[in-house]
Amino acid sequence: MAAIIDALNELLHEKGYLRNEDLRDLAHRLNVPLYRLEGLVSFYPHFRRTPPPKVEVALCRDVTCRLAGGRDFCARAKHALEGLPDVEVREVSCLGRCDTAPAAAVNEHPTCAADLSALLNLVGSPPDRHAVQEPSSSPRRWKSDPYATGDERYGVLRSILAAGTPPETLIAALKDSGLRGMGGAGFPTGMKWDLVRKEPASPKYVVCNADESEPGTFKDRVILAELPHLVIEGMAIAAAVVGAGEGIVFIRHEYAAERTALARAIEDARRRGVIGEDALGKGRRFELSIFVSPGGYILGEETALLECLEDKRGEPRNKPPFPGQKGLFGQPTLINNVETFSYVPLIAGSGADAWRALGKAGFSGLKFIALSGDVERPGVYQVPMGTTIGELVEMAGGVSGGRNIYAIAPGGASSNFLRGDAVSAPLDFKALAERGSMLGSGAVLIVAEGADIVDLAANVVAFFRNESCGKCVPCRVGSDKAVAILEQAALGRGSKKQLALLPELNETMAETSICGLGQVALAPFLSVMKAFEAEVRARFAEE
Repeated sequence: MAAIIDALNELLHEKGYLRNEDLRDLAHRLNVPLYRLEGLVSFYPHFRRTPPPKVEVALCRDVTCRLAGGRDFCARAKHALEGLPDVEVREVSCLGRCDTAPAAAVNEHPTCAADLSALLNLVGSPPDRHAVQEPSSSPRRWKSDPYATGDERYGVLRSILAAGTPPETLIAALKDSGLRGMGGAGFPTGMKWDLVRKEPASPKYVVCNADESEPGTFKDRVILAELPHLVIEGMAIAAAVVGAGEGIVFIRHEYAAERTALARAIEDARRRGVIGEDALGKGRRFELSIFVSPGGYILGEETALLECLEDKRGEPRNKPPFPGQKGLFGQPTLINNVETFSYVPLIAGSGADAWRALGKAGFSGLKFIALSGDVERPGVYQVPMGTTIGELVEMAGGVSGGRNIYAIAPGGASSNFLRGDAVSAPLDFKALAERGSMLGSGAVLIVAEGADIVDLAANVVAFFRNESCGKCVPCRVGSDKAVAILEQAALGRGSKKQLALLPELNETMAETSICGLGQVALAPFLSVMKAFEAEVRARFAEE
């Protein structure tokens, strides 16, 4: 599976970059045309064609880091590092470290970039880019973990197999629980599992999408580091229910420490008999592997992810058919998010009623929230569904500097911005949709008074432009046109005529783009046009 991309990754690890002669040798060894390798290397940003410097410094340029002064910091860091021998400085898309904004990485080792002197010291004594990165040594106790001790882990799976619990019973529990996909789309989990189970084709696959790359989103990073056993158990239960024999965790390459934690948990599960031959009883095997993404936000889209696993460029497919019908290699494939899988053991073991009771104010279950922006203690919080945004902010010590909340993006960069008075909104899919936004992945960005909301929204549009795969002409051209308009406005040359073009561009892209990236790329800025009309019109004052 993905033998070509795996081979390219191995070559990159060995050589540091991909030379022409190495690609020719690899094409001969794999018996594939050279143009196929060139097509993959040119598409995926992780593949490097030039010799790497001794020190690579990556500076995040996206919305949470920009809010934290990242634009000024990038300029100061570039100036301080300019001219140093064998040092390369690049601005990059979100590193998944929004809780330490402005974020940076030195030789792919993450660091907080707020302290310029500390960054310069790290550059002076750079870490080995190939050194094993360790996860947090002090995992917390989470409400969704049914196991008080490590010895009890995988007890739910064992009970299901020992009792011969029918798959229909587990699917009914998921449906009754109301669990929805936690990666952003919010599709009912039980319904998705039921669709895959009923597909007659074989083999089937279970895939965990751990490629969270949207600005503001980092809660899966914490789950993988601290609760990998729940993700593994959730995938094993899923395999037993839908009739799959193989699982894959597709993880972004920036999550090296989390990959370490996951790999160790997989080996532990193998020792316990949860993975391997007869893992699911009655001769049913379950194998689980990790696939490291070669980069690109677009791979979070489920069909682009599948294309990557098939050694193709990660471009979204037309739907239908959906992955549950024809997914990996044309076979029925269940794809869920890290957080979604992690909740399955609790629901399967304790029942739907117990899960629903964990919510508050009539809402059901729990939610991991990645809280970033202008709060005292940004980070990952697990809260009852129905917790208000204001209550969440209080858990994080309130707004930094005692300021008032000016704007809120409740569901990541792709969610519509709301005004600060939306603090009373409960964290829930339906409730936030009724407010004109969405819960999405649960990435809540708090923007305090004094921030430039127009600049932040324009930054989000630029992110989607940068991450467009380019397959759809409306997305590729439309997002670039929108960024050009917004850049003119930032220079004081925005016109009312240009502003009027943005809703038209948005409508065209939303109706004609294959995947969600093109469909929502301009939506956050349009939400700012609506909620902060005066601020936007001030940038587009010319006739």
